[in-house]
Amino acid sequence: MRARAIAALAALFLAAAPPALAENAPGVSASEIKIGQTMPYSGPVTAFGTLGKGELAFFNMINDEGGVNGRKITLISLDDGYAPPKTVEQTRKLVEQEEVAFLFSSIGTATNTAIQKYLNDRKVPQLFIGSGASKWGNPQQYPWTIGGVQGTFRAEGRIYARYILKQKPGARIGVLYQNDDYGKDYFLGLKDVLGDAFDKTVVAQSYEFTDPTIDSQIVSLQGSGVDAIIVGATPKFAAQAIRKVYDIGWKPMFFLSNVAIWVNSVMAPAGMEKGVGIISSAYVKDPTDPGWANDPGMRQWQAFMKKYMPDADANDQNYVNSYNSGMVLVQVLKQCGDDLSRENILKQATNLHDLALPMLLPGIRVSTSPTDYYPVKQMQLMRWDGKHWVRFGEVLSGT
Repeated sequence: MRARAIAALAALFLAAAPPALAENAPGVSASEIKIGQTMPYSGPVTAFGTLGKGELAFFNMINDEGGVNGRKITLISLDDGYAPPKTVEQTRKLVEQEEVAFLFSSIGTATNTAIQKYLNDRKVPQLFIGSGASKWGNPQQYPWTIGGVQGTFRAEGRIYARYILKQKPGARIGVLYQNDDYGKDYFLGLKDVLGDAFDKTVVAQSYEFTDPTIDSQIVSLQGSGVDAIIVGATPKFAAQAIRKVYDIGWKPMFFLSNVAIWVNSVMAPAGMEKGVGIISSAYVKDPTDPGWANDPGMRQWQAFMKKYMPDADANDQNYVNSYNSGMVLVQVLKQCGDDLSRENILKQATNLHDLALPMLLPGIRVSTSPTDYYPVKQMQLMRWDGKHWVRFGEVLSGT
């Protein structure tokens, strides 16, 4: 009887005890959260390496301010040369040797594809990828992978297609695209809008990111009688496309991927005057736009750049993107509180509600849910005037 009474009392205490918190992720201590990423600091798209540099500086600022919930953030940023086999190698190093809590903002569509299954199999969060591919919004198959703090390429393609149909009905549309999921997303966006008319409306030319030039593809598109072109290219090839279209005297309605709009790495190398009239899309504030001179968010960002990146090119919008991505991650970690298990980190990353960021355009908010892995879903069109990108029209939904 006595033994039974003791057992009953023990069971009562266990039932009344609060549930134990899940174990914190590797890389988390009382004073630190260690996270990792891969970046193209070498290779064909080094222009995107500024994202990693900006994020390293951002977390230096956060740490100087005391970190998040008393913990400093250590970002280990490794070079993968934009080569998927190297991405796999460096990611395994981050997870298995450095024992990071999760991956954050690694750059590239093909590169992130190469590590997606590995990370999901191990339930390692792959957060806010540095790619706008629509494939990252697939929580059923890859619940540990969340898209970037940017509009998707597919949504961008939809917006351009709707604009072309409105402004130039019956136009023949040419697409120059990188031959991977990044470039192919523009096809998906066009198909979403054009439907059965896609095959008779769209002419396509692809390139490999290892190609030396895309001059022949541009000439071929011109020869096919295209009225409007969409260039889904990284900065090097975007600059080549702008220059070639201008040099051959071709004047189509020209749309440029919003990952290739940077003044210092695209418009200036192409020739500032050669891009006049090109249309692209934006979701962040442009540091070169004088209209933001007195904007509190812009001033906050400029103060960050002056203190933590004094030698960087403040006209490079990649630094704006890195600032935004860093802010979203800080919000996730704040929501986590002291439960920094990988499960809770994922839960908080997929429960962001109407988050306003100082450097997002007015009317654009970050939001996610367990069934919506696309943090940004709106954009605004803009046109290059030879010196600046000038926004026009309303904020548009890419859904």
